[in-house]
Amino acid sequence: MNEITISNNPDRERYEVLDAGKVIGKAWYKAYDDGGPAERIFYHTVINEDYAGQGLAGRLAKVALDETVAAGLGIVPVCPFIKSYINRHPEYDGSAVPITPAHLQFLDKALAARA
Repeated sequence: MNEITISNNPDRERYEVLDAGKVIGKAWYKAYDDGGPAERIFYHTVINEDYAGQGLAGRLAKVALDETVAAGLGIVPVCPFIKSYINRHPEYDGSAVPITPAHLQFLDKALAARA
């Protein structure tokens, strides 16, 4: 493992884990704003199998969630990993938003449009 960095790639709507510039993990999100407080829907997180077991998914989640909170956005944890991470880290309780049918409909439409 070389130099691991984690950063937001807003053009791709994902946080990325990079090893010497090579993307080895991702946490995808969609911006959601229905007229209320702005939110970020996290819907999938993955780490390259070659890097499994090194705690990178947790590091990725922490950076993504910390930056989301710092930006004043609510966290909508559709992704099972992000949901589990929030359940283990109560400091995000005040920023986590319950998943609603509107979130899921929005996400379905957004992902279908991408395909």
